[in-house]
Amino acid sequence: MPHLRPHAELETHDVTNQPPPLEDVDLFGGDAALKGAVEKNAGASHLDRLSVYGAALGSAETMEWARQANKNPPQLKSFDRYGHRLDEVEFHPAYHRLMSLGLSTGYASLAWTAKEGGHVAHAAMVYLQAGAEPGVGCPMTMTYAAVPALRHEPALAAEWEPRIKASRYDPRFIPAAEKEGVTIGMAMTEKQGGSDIRANTTRAEPLGGDEYELVGHKWFCSAPMCDAFLTLAHTDAGITCFLVPRWRPDGSRNGFHIMRLKDKLGDRANASSEIEYHRAYARRVGEEGRGVRTIIDMVQHTRLDCVAGSAGGMRAAAREALWHAAHRSAFQKKLIDQPAMAMVLADISIETEAATALAFRLARAFDNAALNDSEAAFMRLATPIAKYWVCKRQPGLVYEALECHGGAGFVEEGPMPRLFRQSPLNAIWEGSGNVIALDILRALQREPDSLEAVRAEIAAAKGANAHLDKHIGLLDRWFKPGALSEATARAFAEDMALALEASALRQSAPDYVFDGFCNARLDPDNRSLAYGAITAAIDATNIVSRARPA
Repeated sequence: MPHLRPHAELETHDVTNQPPPLEDVDLFGGDAALKGAVEKNAGASHLDRLSVYGAALGSAETMEWARQANKNPPQLKSFDRYGHRLDEVEFHPAYHRLMSLGLSTGYASLAWTAKEGGHVAHAAMVYLQAGAEPGVGCPMTMTYAAVPALRHEPALAAEWEPRIKASRYDPRFIPAAEKEGVTIGMAMTEKQGGSDIRANTTRAEPLGGDEYELVGHKWFCSAPMCDAFLTLAHTDAGITCFLVPRWRPDGSRNGFHIMRLKDKLGDRANASSEIEYHRAYARRVGEEGRGVRTIIDMVQHTRLDCVAGSAGGMRAAAREALWHAAHRSAFQKKLIDQPAMAMVLADISIETEAATALAFRLARAFDNAALNDSEAAFMRLATPIAKYWVCKRQPGLVYEALECHGGAGFVEEGPMPRLFRQSPLNAIWEGSGNVIALDILRALQREPDSLEAVRAEIAAAKGANAHLDKHIGLLDRWFKPGALSEATARAFAEDMALALEASALRQSAPDYVFDGFCNARLDPDNRSLAYGAITAAIDATNIVSRARPA
């Protein structure tokens, strides 16, 4: 909460030229790019809900919760004082308040309950959450993304989906059947394999029907206090997907042992852990031996959240920089009116809006995929392309926004260090750069219709900007024999992502933003390697004005 009337007239000096706290603001209503992207992508029916959520997240109270949740990271409680094994994690009350706010508003459920635009509205909530405390978004994202994987096993979906759709946060550590709502986690990687999940060694022994017991370890298990986890283990038929609840059917604790919590660079409010399965009770999800194909449906949806979350994290950092520059003076001018600073702010605003436009175009494809083959094909390829590019752009942009504050941005009392520490996460989560680039190649090989859909999307923007037209023409070089390989996959992803961002901006942003992006990013004679070094013609005044927080 803001401090009440602190002293500004001190014995040695007066406190002046300091920006007021950026709090008690509507993070949704004050974001023209976000509102425009939601409206243009069939999310207009959710504007009221998103405005309420944006105002709640932008309140001084919630901002204080975010600070407290990061200042007081979760603690592992392996045993009680008598020596009984617990495997529980304790969180600061602020974490629980943030979780309750998100789940009760529909973060994990809205995509599956809304009549239209559910994934767009969900993506907006992910974006907004990134501007407050993104760490709590991890368990909520996994809960949202678990639904399509669970649907591979209708009996399990019938049991667990209503608990997800309940839109309730129940932090009690009790069996899921006794709770008002649940969260679902995921545990795939192991020490020896990492992203190579086919190298996993966890074994599943059948008990009968769809019931098994698992023995093995998982190197990364995020949010270990979730009520159940989608995981992978070997059966005689190969790698298979399983749902591992924290409690066995008889009401006893499952053999789910938390070995330690990760001491992480960022995402500090969220618990990430190493776990072992000691004959842990599990239910099979999908066909035996088809576990990777089953769980990839969950991964695909979490990747959408990586894109939306990175766009939101970029926006949060840009918002702080714009606010600081609008209220801080140097050399007889506000920083925002200094030409050098104005160009930096315009550049990061262009980047942020491009990421936002692509994230919500992608979310619309998720909404339409079930009924439209072209949208489904677009989603399959555009998701890893957007995930690769947008998530990689976040750390550099957040750093530039931090630098706009000078030394004040480096002080832990403000939000910039937290935003900076968080910024690399989405580029690593659900596949780091090389993994995603190789996934793009696999999508091209296995599903050529996905490339046709993406190219059609890009081609629809032709004629709107000369630099974009030239860039689209240059894409043809990738489709010549021998051009695409593992060594060139990153370059291909970058070229396609820039074209997709331009196409998305054409659909949802004003002409001066679209043209500014094309001129600054697609003209090889004017590209810069650092933010603020643009030499192309852009309407910096209007771009900055549009991006400034209200």
